[in-house]
Amino acid sequence: MLSLGALIWVSVRPLLRLVLCTGFGVLITRADIFPAVASRGAGQIILNITIPCLMFSKIVPAFSQNNIGTLGPLFLVAFIYEGMGLLLAWIVKQFFWVPHRFRYGILVAGGWGNYGDIPTSVVMSITAGPPFNSTNDQTLAVAYISAFIFVFFLTLFPFGGSRMIAWDFAGPEVEDEEMREVIRLKRRTVLQIWKKMSSIARRRLNVQALEEDDRYSDETEGKQLPYRTVLSGTQFDEECPLPNTAPGPLSTTSGNHKDSTGTPEDTTPIITVLPSETIVTTSRISYTAHVDTSVPHITSPAPTITHVDTVTQVEPHALRTDNTHAKPVRFDEASSSEPVTDKPTFWKRTFKRARIFLVSLSSPPSLSIIVAFPVALITPLKGLFVTLPNSPIPNAPDGQPPLAFIMDTANFIGAASVPLGLICLGAALARLKVPMSLTAWKAMPVGSISALAIAKIVVSPILGVIICQGLTSAGVIDKNDKVLRFVCIFFSCLPTATTQVYLTQVYSSTGSAEHISAFLIPQYALMVIMMTVLTAYSINLIF
Repeated sequence: MLSLGALIWVSVRPLLRLVLCTGFGVLITRADIFPAVASRGAGQIILNITIPCLMFSKIVPAFSQNNIGTLGPLFLVAFIYEGMGLLLAWIVKQFFWVPHRFRYGILVAGGWGNYGDIPTSVVMSITAGPPFNSTNDQTLAVAYISAFIFVFFLTLFPFGGSRMIAWDFAGPEVEDEEMREVIRLKRRTVLQIWKKMSSIARRRLNVQALEEDDRYSDETEGKQLPYRTVLSGTQFDEECPLPNTAPGPLSTTSGNHKDSTGTPEDTTPIITVLPSETIVTTSRISYTAHVDTSVPHITSPAPTITHVDTVTQVEPHALRTDNTHAKPVRFDEASSSEPVTDKPTFWKRTFKRARIFLVSLSSPPSLSIIVAFPVALITPLKGLFVTLPNSPIPNAPDGQPPLAFIMDTANFIGAASVPLGLICLGAALARLKVPMSLTAWKAMPVGSISALAIAKIVVSPILGVIICQGLTSAGVIDKNDKVLRFVCIFFSCLPTATTQVYLTQVYSSTGSAEHISAFLIPQYALMVIMMTVLTAYSINLIF
């Protein structure tokens, strides 16, 4: 067991290297030495060359038929984290206003974290020394990280996660004040419903208490009586509002009302909440659900198809809203009077989606992972690349496996992936536009920015520790595989991926990404503190 000082140092040391390397990217970008074109080219090198080489060089020696079962827990935890992030972002969206051009982007920001350079840098540094076994644990850790990276690419591109970013730019512009008003009305309705439900619950508890008192007094007199209704009739109707009500405009009518026999009824005013979608009606008061017709309907015609490098084609369809039912509408229907051609058949649509899926799946990082696993599990193939005991493949004249030079090349190129990725991360952060005036900050969605940062960097790690400990107790995660447990816990504290910045710039008609930048900076600032705490806690928990 490490001492407290050693534990803190082990947790802080990899983050210092991360900050320094990222800082170099910020400096050369601010000095105009590393322009956007160069950064984009470096990103293509990372995506197509260095990351595939790093994944292949770590997966082949690390995995075997003995530990291939760890892929199941890794994939499960990766999908859980993405689903949890989407849920947290959706909750933030319900209570805090979000710019119209970021209404789906916030979901992507919550679901997809930075699964590349940050965790690889930190995990490689931590597993390279005590309390881990530096000879094998570092390679094993990077191999485990490859499972998270594979899920990241699989869900973001082939499964269509990146399409949500394109949906943000479909339809006309909506002013921020309108978005604020929608959330304000939603919060007010939720608060009023909560207050009424709480009031009803308290009154019911009071009724039960009074009934219990009456029953007790009757029992003391030797007379066991059934429960009685204390508040009933008109008194209950007027003093105890019914549930599922919402405030609305009131209309009061009075006069002599007659029943079916013509007998005049009570002339007490009848209060009705409008517009009329009646849920519950009593003899005195009619309660109706409030439908706010003042909120404007938002229409979003579909933009043209966009093609992004290895990113799939996107066809975001919007909805036309009218007084009946919303239905999908094609862009050419809304903008042209010419007849619309027939829709493609089911098989054509299926073939097109399958082709897009396969094209996205054939990206170099995904291909390298897909190829590396069969090589790692098939002994004759693995013997061609790495030295194995009792290998069926004869060695080359130098005593090494015949294809060992490929592994040497992959290791050599893959070593450049992490530092180059951190430099590009610093360049991306340096180009983000930070509001410098108080007026600019007031116009920004500070509530949703802060809430998403807390959800991603504070709430998510707490839930991640609980989930991983639960899976360990259930036997899904091997308790003795300390590297596996550490990697699974560590991936719960990752900020939004900077990949979203590039995707937003591509899908945006102006090439800007002003909204995502405001959401990224607080997360990366908070990450340094929370990642140190999580690393120290997880090492102490595991060892």
